[in-house]
Amino acid sequence: MARILSRFYFMLLLLPVLCSAQDISLYEQFNGRYDFVFVGNTMNTAENNGNAFCFALTESAATLNLNSSDQIESAYLYWAGSGTGDFDVKLNGTDISATRTFEYIHWNFGYEYFSAFADVTSLVQATGNGLYTLSELDINPFLMPDKYCDNRTNFAGWTLVVVYKNDAFPLNQLNVYDGLQGVPLVIDIYLNNLNVIDNVGARIGFVAWEGDKDPNIAINETLSVNGNPISNPPLNPVNNAFNGTNSFTGANNLYNMDLDAYNIQGNINIGDTSAHVQLTSGQQNPNGTISGDFVMINVVVTKLNSQLPDATVTAEPPVPECNSRVITLDYTVFNTASTDVLPAATPVTIYADGIACGTVYTQNDIPIDGSETGQTIITIPAGVPDTFTLTLVADDDGTTGIVTEIDENNNSFGLSVTLLPLPEINQPQNLLACNEGLTSGTFDFSEVADSVVTNQNQSVQFFESQADAESNSNPILDYSNYHANDTPHTIYIRIQDDPCYNTASFELNIHNCPPTVYNFISVNGDGKNDTFIIKGLYDIFLNFQLSIYNRWGAEIWKGNNSSGKWDGQGNEGIRLDHEKVPDGTYYYILELNDPDYPKPLNGFLYITH
Repeated sequence: MARILSRFYFMLLLLPVLCSAQDISLYEQFNGRYDFVFVGNTMNTAENNGNAFCFALTESAATLNLNSSDQIESAYLYWAGSGTGDFDVKLNGTDISATRTFEYIHWNFGYEYFSAFADVTSLVQATGNGLYTLSELDINPFLMPDKYCDNRTNFAGWTLVVVYKNDAFPLNQLNVYDGLQGVPLVIDIYLNNLNVIDNVGARIGFVAWEGDKDPNIAINETLSVNGNPISNPPLNPVNNAFNGTNSFTGANNLYNMDLDAYNIQGNINIGDTSAHVQLTSGQQNPNGTISGDFVMINVVVTKLNSQLPDATVTAEPPVPECNSRVITLDYTVFNTASTDVLPAATPVTIYADGIACGTVYTQNDIPIDGSETGQTIITIPAGVPDTFTLTLVADDDGTTGIVTEIDENNNSFGLSVTLLPLPEINQPQNLLACNEGLTSGTFDFSEVADSVVTNQNQSVQFFESQADAESNSNPILDYSNYHANDTPHTIYIRIQDDPCYNTASFELNIHNCPPTVYNFISVNGDGKNDTFIIKGLYDIFLNFQLSIYNRWGAEIWKGNNSSGKWDGQGNEGIRLDHEKVPDGTYYYILELNDPDYPKPLNGFLYITH
C-alpha cells in the first residue's frame, strides 16, 4: 500500500523485482436459488496510515444473521495478514487448519503477505446465526518496525464467505473466485459461459486486504464491470473502492480490509454471455515510480441471474460378449449444477478411441438437477483395438454442440473397455493309431491338450460332438485311453479362457501297423497259447495269407482272415486235415498283401502238446 506520511505521497519505485501471487480464479460454482454474505472482522485497532502502532489483535468477532428461511449451503473461512503466515487458528473455539494457502510478495519491497482458506461448512451449518469469534491468529512475530510497520502495511483480518439458498430466490449462477493478487496497477477477471436473462439483483462482492480510507492515496482506484465504473456510496465512492468498509453491515471502521458488495444490474445486459471485471489502483508516474493505494484482492463472488442447462453424462461399464464387437451401453444424462431445463433431443455421441460409433438423443426435457437414463447398442469398428477408451460426449452431435450451457467443458465421460475375443488356439494335428480291427483304434489325446493352448490360463476338454463342446456337456473323461470303434472319427475341443471359450476339432484315423508274432504254441487246452497268435493281423490285414512249413519245407497248413487261427493241426500236404502235428519247430511265411508291406514276413515257431 502506498501511504501518505505527513501528508506526502509515499512513492514506490518501479524496480525489476518479481512479484509472487496467485491469480484470482474460479474455486466453486453454485447454480440455483442462491445468494451470499460476507461476515468477518479486522485484527487492526485503527487505520494504519498516519498511526505509529505496530501490533495486531489475535482475536475478533462478527455476527451472522440470516433469515429463518435461508439455508446455509457452504461456508468458507479466509484469514490473512502480514508475514509468511499463521495457518492454524480457532473459530468459536474449534481448531481450524488451512487446507489452501496463498502468498503475495510486494513487487518493490519484497515483503511477504499471506492468506489462508478452510472449508467450515459443517461448523457454520451446525452453529447457524450468531456470534463467530476467530482467535489465535497472531501476526505480531512478523511485525518488525523496519519492515511492515515502517510503511504501514501491518494488518490482519478474517471473513466467512457464506453461500445460502432460499426457494424464494430467482435462479442464479453464483461463482466464488479466489487467489491473492495485488494492485497497483490492474487486475482483470473474465467471466465466461454466461447467459444473463435478467440483470435485476446482479451483484459482485470482494474480500480485499490493506485498503485505506484516505482519498488522497486512492489514485486511479476504480472497480468496473464491462468497462463501467461502479460504486456503492457513501461507503464506496467510485474513486475509492477499497477503504475499510463492510457494505453488508454499513460499517466504515473495518480497518485495512474490505467486505463489499455492489449492485451491477445496470452494468451487465440481458443476453450477455461473458463479463469483464477490472480493478485498478495507483498509477505509474513519468519518473518510473508508482503511487497509489496498495490493495490485495483475495475473494470475488458474483451472482448473476443466468439460466442455462448443463449437460453431463456417465455410463455403466459395458459387459462385452465373447467374440462380439457389439456393446450394449447403459448411460445417464444429467442436468445438475444448472439453472435451466436441458431440452429434449440433446445429442450424446459415443466414440471408441476417437472414432464416432453412434449418436443418441435425450427423449424428454431434463429438469434442473434431473437426469434421464437410456440404453443403446453400438458396434465397435474393426480398426479399433480390443482394449480402447469409450468416450461419451453430451451435447455433441458428432460435429458440434447445439445447446448453450453453463459449462461447455464438462461434457465428456470416458472409460476403458476391453472386448472379449475368442481365446487363441493352436490348430491340433490329426491323430493316427494302429488299426485294432474293423477300423477301430485306441488314442491318447494328452499331447493334443498340451499343444492347442496358447497360455497357461486356458483349460482343455474333449467332446464327441460340436453341440456338446458348445454346451460344455458330456466331456470325454479318460482322454489318454480313448477307444474309437470306427474311424475316421472327429473329436471336438473346447478351449476355455475365462470367460470366453473357443472350439476346434481333429480327426482320428487308423493305419495297419506291422503285426506282432508270438512264436510259441502249447496245444494243451489250458486256454493259453492254444493257437498261433499274431497280434494285429486278423480283421486288419483282410487279404493276408499264412503258410506253415515243417523243417523239411513241406507246407502243412495254410490260412487267411476267414479260416481262423492255426491250432496245431494240418490242412495241407502229407498231413491229413485236422490231424495234430508233432511237437517241434516249424516255420511260417506271412504274406500281408498290403501295399505298405510288400515283403512277406517269415520266421519260426515252436509247438508242444
